[in-house]
Amino acid sequence: MPRQSITITPPNDNWLNTLIESEEYNSKSEIVNDLIRKARAQQGELDTIRTKLAKAETSGFVAQNAEAMKELRRDGKL
Repeated sequence: MPRQSITITPPNDNWLNTLIESEEYNSKSEIVNDLIRKARAQQGELDTIRTKLAKAETSGFVAQNAEAMKELRRDGKL
């Protein structure tokens, strides 16, 4: 794995040390990699939502009003 050197503020360093002391993680590298993995997953979810919103916006509007749509949902048609 490539090695990187980063600077961490004292409050963040204290937080990282607390996580290691609690034995939730074994090293700062493990914490940073987990944070990056979670951020990438979150970005993927946001990208999916944005794609769905863009698709919905370009698909046009529906003729039904909110009450008609609720009725369709109750009847299992939506």
